[in-house]
Amino acid sequence: MSEGGTSGDELDGQTEPHTPSCPGLTRASTLAPRAPNDVDGRDKPGHDGRRGRGVKRLLTIAAALVVSFVLALTAYAISLGPLPLQDAKAVSTTVVDRHGKLLRAYAMADGRWRLPVSAKKDVDPTYLKLLLAYEDQRFFEHHGVDPRALARAAIQLGSHGHIVSGGSTITMQLARLLEPRRQRSLHAKLRQIVRALELDHEMSKDEILDLYLTLAPYGGNLEGIRAASIAYFGKEPKRLSLAEAALLVALPQSPETRRLDRHPEAARRGRDRVLDRMVSENVISAEDAAQAKAQAVPAFRNPMPILAPHAADQATAVVKDQPIIRLTLDASLQKVLEPLARDRAVALGPNVSVGIIVVDNDSGDVLAHVGSADYFDQRRAGQVDMTRAVRSPGSTLKPFIYGLAFEDGFVHPESLIEDRPVRFGSYAPENFDMTFQGTVPVRKALQLSLNVPAIVLLDRVGASRLSSRLKQAGGNLVLPKDEAPGLAMGLGGVGVTLQDLAQLYAGFPRLGTTKPLREIITADETDPREPMRLMDPAAAWQVGNVLLGTPPPENAARNRIAFKTGTSYGYRDAWSVGFDGRITIGVWVGRPDGAPVPGLIGRVSAAPILFDAFARSGKLPAALPKPPKGALVANNSKLPLPLRRFRPIGELVRTGAEQAPHIQFPLNGSRIDVDRSAGQEASVMPVKVSGGVLPLTMLVNGLPVGEIDSRRQRLIDPPGPGFARLTVIDATGAADTVVVRIQ
Repeated sequence: MSEGGTSGDELDGQTEPHTPSCPGLTRASTLAPRAPNDVDGRDKPGHDGRRGRGVKRLLTIAAALVVSFVLALTAYAISLGPLPLQDAKAVSTTVVDRHGKLLRAYAMADGRWRLPVSAKKDVDPTYLKLLLAYEDQRFFEHHGVDPRALARAAIQLGSHGHIVSGGSTITMQLARLLEPRRQRSLHAKLRQIVRALELDHEMSKDEILDLYLTLAPYGGNLEGIRAASIAYFGKEPKRLSLAEAALLVALPQSPETRRLDRHPEAARRGRDRVLDRMVSENVISAEDAAQAKAQAVPAFRNPMPILAPHAADQATAVVKDQPIIRLTLDASLQKVLEPLARDRAVALGPNVSVGIIVVDNDSGDVLAHVGSADYFDQRRAGQVDMTRAVRSPGSTLKPFIYGLAFEDGFVHPESLIEDRPVRFGSYAPENFDMTFQGTVPVRKALQLSLNVPAIVLLDRVGASRLSSRLKQAGGNLVLPKDEAPGLAMGLGGVGVTLQDLAQLYAGFPRLGTTKPLREIITADETDPREPMRLMDPAAAWQVGNVLLGTPPPENAARNRIAFKTGTSYGYRDAWSVGFDGRITIGVWVGRPDGAPVPGLIGRVSAAPILFDAFARSGKLPAALPKPPKGALVANNSKLPLPLRRFRPIGELVRTGAEQAPHIQFPLNGSRIDVDRSAGQEASVMPVKVSGGVLPLTMLVNGLPVGEIDSRRQRLIDPPGPGFARLTVIDATGAADTVVVRIQ
């Protein structure tokens, strides 16, 4: 009952119920008394009941209108079709380094630069604060549409007679970016409102903000804050000054009329307008705004970064339909090595190119990949990746010859070897300087890169064995067509790439194992690569120890980097590959077309680049590994007699019925069962030898285990399960080797 109603006792002081003459047909009366204790508690019919029905009728009509509006809005939203999010989420393919830093981006098919962005990870908080304060203060509170902002815009339109502010939220602006419309109309605004509600329903606030920051226009073919920041400021938007942040807020409001490379003054006025409003709303101080206004705006665009272009091209060719490709490279290292290659190539002459590759020893990951001196220099064939080109390696394979010789046990770094004229059929190797050193330690022969000792040792090791071992370790050697491995491969008579050479050299600090190089990090970050055997640990350590003493280039420190140089026939290729305990660096210098370059020598042209690359790595050279267990460290006088001087097989001097040593037991290729459960004495293995000149020295896997007695036999403790190499060397240097399997 309405408060205006009056009870019957106000007239005569009596309460008398009103009884209708006909049930269901009651005439309302303003004098009808109100029973205070009605059983059903309902108001009795009267004028207030009629008013109540009117209110209900109005509420029903209002509810119907709301339902009709919602249904109409829903039908309109359905008629618009699904949100075009799939196309909007398409971005430029970006290649990043191991830390997520941008190496190279590729423009989209239509030429636009649109880089993926995460507001939380990639954008300066100062910019986000200005953006939300300027564009959408209640972004995290409303549901895509801000009624207060729309009401304010409507009032301003009515009072000013024109649009002062559109009342659009960031979500509504995103809707407009998803479905661009040239005209501004009520229908277009309604469409934005509906789409904004849909976006808020389907996406989180962070996702909406990320997509807006990816699509916002900044003039020309630049879309998104990352592309704009890189193009205008030459940096990622992670750290922006107040002036830069305000400028990036202002540009999307009128991206073409405020393009920095065309209308820098208009852009400056827009930036200052943002700063003034932020001061008026107490977001920033007047002093900070004044300092920001004093900064000039850039008037040109920077090119998009192109670091490691060859690696990026290769990655995009291998990995398809992936917006972000992550490489193992280190952008900081890559950034300092590319100028090094370019500057040295210019100094070395026209048409000369340089390739550099840096490998992490432990993981096999490529840390830097410089494919050429200048990617855009056509005269130097800049787009040809010289780290993948097959070239003659010169003398760079010599360390592997010596390593296998150390492994076989017939030579030691302190052994003496002859450097004198020698002929192998029609092949007569000569040293680079056309001179001979006479008798020299093996260590010095490798450090000076003498050709004759290397070929003599290769003749003993076997060219086919060297070739197969390098292939087993991941080195893909390329021989001339229909040609078998020969002695000439020790001086460069074979083809190899800089990448394969760096992988092989990394096996020395790894103490005899290599790992396939990796440049692309897969999405699941799994690493299925397994180590591959190069040589025995002791032999690998001995090679590294010898190369550490190689005389360095002029003005470089000694005994810091183990390295080897090489020069191919005709001065076509200059090489230098070096390593410390942490990384291995390979350098190639030459002409991509294979033409000779007079005076192009590895020690003069490539070695200085190698040492400079180590210096620019930002870290001091790391120590090489310590000698592994069983490595023989002794001077020449302390070596077993057969190891003091190396004699080629053809020079062994014998008298009478003397024969070369021969291992009679165990036989080559046999399997030996060892029962270790009965104790060490019961598990020993006998070795029986015939022939040879006493004393006879026994080696197991390249390590001396003592001399064989006069009965020409010895009991040895067999190594663990697996293959074992047993070698016997007599006093003249003659040797015999068998390989058995212990099980």
